[in-house]
Order: sequence, then C-alpha cells, then structure tokens
Amino acid sequence: MTDQSSALENAVLEALSKVEDPIFERDLVQLDMIRNLQLDDGRVSLEIELTTPAHPNRQQIAEAARQAVEAVAGVSQARVAIKARVPDDGRSRQSEAPIRNAIAVGSGKGGVGKSTVAVNLAVALAQAGASVGLLDADVYGPNLPTMLGVEGLPAPAEKKMLPGQAYNVKLMSIAFMVKPGQPLIWRGPMLHSAIRQFITDVAWGELDYLVVDLPPGTGDAPLSLVQSMPLSGAVIVTLPQKISLEDASRGLEMFRSMDVPILGVLENMSYLELEDGSRVDIFGSGGGQQLAEQTDTPFLGTVPIDPVVRQSGDAGVPVVVSHPDSAAAKALVAAAEQIAANVSRFALEAGSDIQLDIMD
Repeated sequence: MTDQSSALENAVLEALSKVEDPIFERDLVQLDMIRNLQLDDGRVSLEIELTTPAHPNRQQIAEAARQAVEAVAGVSQARVAIKARVPDDGRSRQSEAPIRNAIAVGSGKGGVGKSTVAVNLAVALAQAGASVGLLDADVYGPNLPTMLGVEGLPAPAEKKMLPGQAYNVKLMSIAFMVKPGQPLIWRGPMLHSAIRQFITDVAWGELDYLVVDLPPGTGDAPLSLVQSMPLSGAVIVTLPQKISLEDASRGLEMFRSMDVPILGVLENMSYLELEDGSRVDIFGSGGGQQLAEQTDTPFLGTVPIDPVVRQSGDAGVPVVVSHPDSAAAKALVAAAEQIAANVSRFALEAGSDIQLDIMD
C-alpha cells in the first residue's frame, strides 16, 4: 500500500470513528465493526458488521457511514454494506450446536396474547435474517403449531427429533406428541423432563435466537426452563389494565429473582382504533409504560387491538407476514428489533465477546 493510500485509509477510519452504534453509544471503529475496507482510485467500499440483523438503526448507520466517508478529501464514492454476527451471550446450554441466545416470553396471567407475541417475535427476527428457533414450553396449552400452520414433525434423524419449520422458524411443541384436544395433567418432575428433552433431544442446529413461549404464572414451567437452559433475558407481556399489571409485575420479579435480565415490557391490546381514527382504551392506558418505569426496565411499546391479529393466528399465518403494513405488525417488528438490541447490549454488560472487542 502506498503512503497516499495508507493516509486515505487512515482518514476514512477517522471519519468512521465519528459514527456511533446507538445500542452501545460507541463508534464503529471502537466496536471493531468495520470489515473489508477497500480503496480503489477514490472509490471506497466497506462492510459494517452489526451485532444483530434485526438492528433497529441499521439503515441510519449505513447512511451515516456513507456520508462520513464521502466527506473525506480524496473519496469520490463510498459503498457501504450491512452484515451481522450475533454474539453468544456466554451462557452454556446443553445443545450440540450453539444456541447463542435464549429469550423467554412470559406473563403473570393468561389471555394477554403472550403466544401471539412469541410467534411474531420469532418470525420478525427470522425475516431480518437471523437463525431462529421457537420452543413451545406452554405444555398445558400448546397452540404455537396452529398459529404457524405446522401440522407435524419430520422423521427423526440420528436419534434426534427434528423441529417443524415455517417462515424460516424452527418449531418444537408438545402438541406434536399428543392427540388433538388431549389434556396434559403433569406435575413438576414430568414438566421438567419434557422441557429438558426439548433442549437436549432436538436437533435445533445453530441458532442466533431461541424464543421460548412460557405458560402463564410463576410456577414449575419457568423454574424448569431456567434450570435446564440459562436465559439471555425475558420479555414481559401485559395488558394496560391494573389486574394484568399486578400479575405481570409478579412474573417480572420472578425472573429477576432467578437472575434473568428483563429485556423489556410490551403492552398488548393497548387500544382499539375506530374507522374515524379515534381510539378506545378498552383495557385502560399507559399501564405497560408505568410498569416499565416502576421496575426500571425497557418499554417495548404498545400493540393495538386489531382483528387481523386474531385472524392471522387462526389461519396459521403470523400478522407480520399476512399484514406487514398494519399497525399491530409494525409494533411487533419494532419490539423484536428492540429486543434484539437489548440482547446485544446485555451481552456486552455481562462481559461477552462484544466487550472483549471494545475494551482497551
């Protein structure tokens, strides 16, 4: 490399050091996110390696980097590509292939749309380009196969169960093991064994995220899950009404008591928008944000009541696929992006490989 090229490369890196990743509030050079920087007679190309393909600011970062590089003297054109490498949270899990992060979706009570959130969260992450698994740990009410339109499992391979798949999401549920309508009357030890087998005896393959749909409450299922597989964090789903908030708060504190980070609170069924544009707060308003503020946890936003959410779930086509331009779908995608960002940020704070990249 000539002295002139070396000076230009240094100037480009200096310009990129002024562009920050909002998740970490540190610049791209400090975070070691610049890859394949190439210079060719004033034309510059580079890749930015983010910590998740579902980064909520990926387009803004790319544009800011392009503008910064093109402002450098001697640069005539800059081409910026975005790629991602999802970091491992550093927690050991009993799986043959790496499961880099495990996200529990829970609530303190039933009927808040927790399963709908879990399904759409998983599909939104997969749509962004992540490798995603979805574990139906709600063994007493397993309905994720219906919501994803998956009717059965492939034949086992090498003494391992193979998950079903839809919308690039791998799915495992107890619903595949029992007859339709058959109730599961299990006590704690059987529940613990089933959840452990879903982790160790399923060929999940390499996953960036395993989303886990929990049953409501604070009983055996979440305890068994944490004992069987360390969690990157938990998402708390609530309605805005007071009773739901009380139960959601109990669920949140249960995770905290087990040292599981809270990735955020999502308020579901927040409001109903009428044809004239007015809103009706059927279950009250502001409760989810209030809970997040009181517990010092991130607030992931509000998801409105919309018949297409129910219709999509019944049809086995998640709303982020069937009606991506609906307010509900946009809110769920935004929540998925924020959850992915918080997973990366908490991995940094816990001392994972991200921290090793940026520490002096």
